[in-house]
Amino acid sequence: MTENTLRGRLLVATPALRDPNFVRSVILIAEHGDDGAMGLVLNRPSETSVGEAVPELVSLAADDAPVYVGGPVAMGSVLALAEVEDPDDASELVLGDVGFVQDPDVAARRGRIFAGYAGWSAGQIEAELEEETWIVVPAEADDVFSDEPDGLWSAVLGRQGGTLALLATMPPDPSLN
Repeated sequence: MTENTLRGRLLVATPALRDPNFVRSVILIAEHGDDGAMGLVLNRPSETSVGEAVPELVSLAADDAPVYVGGPVAMGSVLALAEVEDPDDASELVLGDVGFVQDPDVAARRGRIFAGYAGWSAGQIEAELEEETWIVVPAEADDVFSDEPDGLWSAVLGRQGGTLALLATMPPDPSLN
């Protein structure tokens, strides 16, 4: 499946996706293969700061930066993504110089901390794509570290142009329009 991998790409929820875990979500796919897929929701900051939850990781993300809800699976797990100076510092690269890090002392340009992740069993993500639940688009490192998580869904769709850019202007609840 490596030639068709979604690794390093974004899944952007379509307006038809009503699961509260994923409404208007933007997910970076970190792993994708025959056994399934794993990704991190990039636009769900929590109310908890890195300093409160995992103070040992403040070298990767600011003390007052929020821990992001990476998805509904294994909410007790902590994952750190960082844009590293040296690719060897990442345990696994996902997108360019952005990868998972385990050592809080690595030289990182920027980082983000996640609790939990989004997971799909074998064939599940492909089925959801056939149902047009998700839109697959190229990822940029700035998406991972966006300072405007509430606007990320619209920003990512907007830069695609065409119909997707139009979709980006759709209000969260069109019935209120």
